[in-house]
Amino acid sequence: MTFVSPKKHLGQHFLRDENIARKIADSLQHTQLYKKVLEVGPGMGMLTKYLLQREEFETWVAEVDAESVTYLRSHYPQLEERIIAGDFLRLDLSDHFKAPFALIGNFPYNISSQILFKALEHRDQIPEIVGMFQKEVAERVAEPPGSKTYGILSVLLQAFYDIEYLFTVSEHVFIPPPKVKSAVIRLRRNATKELGCDEKLFFQVVKTAFNQRRKTIRNSLRSMPVKPEFAQHIFFTKRPEQLSVKEFVELTNMIATG
Repeated sequence: MTFVSPKKHLGQHFLRDENIARKIADSLQHTQLYKKVLEVGPGMGMLTKYLLQREEFETWVAEVDAESVTYLRSHYPQLEERIIAGDFLRLDLSDHFKAPFALIGNFPYNISSQILFKALEHRDQIPEIVGMFQKEVAERVAEPPGSKTYGILSVLLQAFYDIEYLFTVSEHVFIPPPKVKSAVIRLRRNATKELGCDEKLFFQVVKTAFNQRRKTIRNSLRSMPVKPEFAQHIFFTKRPEQLSVKEFVELTNMIATG
């Protein structure tokens, strides 16, 4: 087998630019924090081969496409038992990784947000993430407060990771070319261990606020009553994209007393 057919239902767009693949692999910088790296959706291994050249960590791959798994086993025998044949979103990561590991990949656009949410659930085990996303998703994740693209993913990820937008990637370096541009971002786990509020409620407040992002906080969170002494706070006159992570924490604490 010399070629894997990209499958539309899996959101496969295979990178064919060697320089970009090398650049993505080199974007993993904080290797003192982990000894293993998991690549999600390696396809034909364009990125994998550059990861394997880095001796400071051990490369693992997770691939749901059986045709790609067969190709990888044939072309990258050095991976040996480090090919996880399965859906990353359904994997029990603790079965494969007991210590911290990094996450990397040219992530399928149709599940890229879900990949980030799963990484967030395992944030204390994943100190670094480097990923290629649809450009709009990458911008949304990295965007600071005040932007129209700042949203749920921005707040939840920025609460626990420092995020850098690294570079934009043309649609013409993929097979088949996607209809949108792509971008690579890097997330590094920050020092936050505890948010300073009820974490479950924080997630609920953020999601509820942005589900009606055109409304003010007062209107979007109408179902979450607050004590009268907080009701006139300036936060309630703003829209959700105007609040920072720290301000969402403060808002959550106000609501928790209601």
